[in-house]
Amino acid sequence: MSRSSNPRPKVVIVGAGFGGISAAKALAKAPVDIKVIDRRNYHLFQPLLYQVATADLSPADVAWPIRGIFNRQNNVSVALTEVRDIDLEAKQVVGEDGLFDYDYLIVASGAHHSYFGRDEWEKHAPGLKRIIDATEIRKQVLVAFERAEVSNSDAEQRRQLTFIVVGGGPTGVEMAGAIAELANHALASDFHRINSRDARVILVEAGDRLLRAFPPRLSDRARQSLEKLGVEVMLNTQVEDITEKGVQLPGTFIPSACKIWGAGVAVKNVGRWLNADTDRTGRVPVGPDLSMPDHPDVFVIGDAAQVPWKDGLDVPGIAPAAKQGGKYVGKLISQRVQGKSDLAPFRYAHAGNLATIGRHAAVIDLGKLHISGFVAWWIWGIAHIYFLIGVRQPLIVAFSWFWSYLTFSKGARLITGLRPLYEEHDSEPKPALEKMG
Repeated sequence: MSRSSNPRPKVVIVGAGFGGISAAKALAKAPVDIKVIDRRNYHLFQPLLYQVATADLSPADVAWPIRGIFNRQNNVSVALTEVRDIDLEAKQVVGEDGLFDYDYLIVASGAHHSYFGRDEWEKHAPGLKRIIDATEIRKQVLVAFERAEVSNSDAEQRRQLTFIVVGGGPTGVEMAGAIAELANHALASDFHRINSRDARVILVEAGDRLLRAFPPRLSDRARQSLEKLGVEVMLNTQVEDITEKGVQLPGTFIPSACKIWGAGVAVKNVGRWLNADTDRTGRVPVGPDLSMPDHPDVFVIGDAAQVPWKDGLDVPGIAPAAKQGGKYVGKLISQRVQGKSDLAPFRYAHAGNLATIGRHAAVIDLGKLHISGFVAWWIWGIAHIYFLIGVRQPLIVAFSWFWSYLTFSKGARLITGLRPLYEEHDSEPKPALEKMG
């Protein structure tokens, strides 16, 4: 893709997550041409991805085509391609399908799950960052109940009905609570040979409390709410190994057919693309205006950026922070191309932390105000619906939630891409159908 004679500055945005979308929208009235590059053709609302994984919502409820988001913004075009590299000297993004020239570059590529050097665990304990992750976890969870139903071995039934979630952050807490709700309510009348309420849900956390970004009191409330749902919370417990058969903890091995990873994230490739130093998670340090040192035309935002905040902490890698960063950089570029003075340095405004535990409880940290329980759950739901993109979509999701709440139903319990229930690695022979009660 060669440079044209078009005098309008070119803005290339790598990534159509919260930060990238917000940056492009902030440039809607600016005299620039914007190219949004993403390897997926949709924007994903990650905070609700766990509800896809536990059959509360379908993938279409939490994802929207990127082109549809910008179909009325004439200065935006979209490229569905994979970024291979960035040439800072030539001011080009190297995609697998060609080169993209830029005058301003915004890197908002997000983060992926990290297994702390044990990448072989991923095939046994998928993380939750993409739609494909959510649908794979949903399949594994639902298939575990199905396999328990047809098994004639008590030991295999227990293994299938043991669900282990690794990581006590918001993803782990929300996943563990949702699986417990699924077993205790939505599936309670679906099976006849097993009792879905016999499912064992275990949440393993290496630290001394859950939700470390929250005050200790709310961490305790979250643990109590999970335990009320029947979740076994194991604190100060380090995972030593994860295999197909289960999870090795210090001094004990727990057989489990379904393991879910929610213990860590890392940023891939951005440091290499930008030839920049990174922190231990792969984030690139940026200046007060979110630009790279020595490259005032290159900005890094969202999960990919290390932004100093307060009390020695960095800006957290959450959706509101990415949106604020994207909006700030979009406005800053708009000011510059119009010859106006720069904005003041970026200042992150922390609106609070939220996490839900099942269908009746949540915890919310608003600084001096802490809320937990049923009221917090409703505030959590309203906040997430408010931030959904689009006009029609929030109403659909709100109705799905309300109907699920009234009926305890799970509307997306479809299993796709299912392999035979018994594979060569199974420890027991396929049961004879005539012997099944």
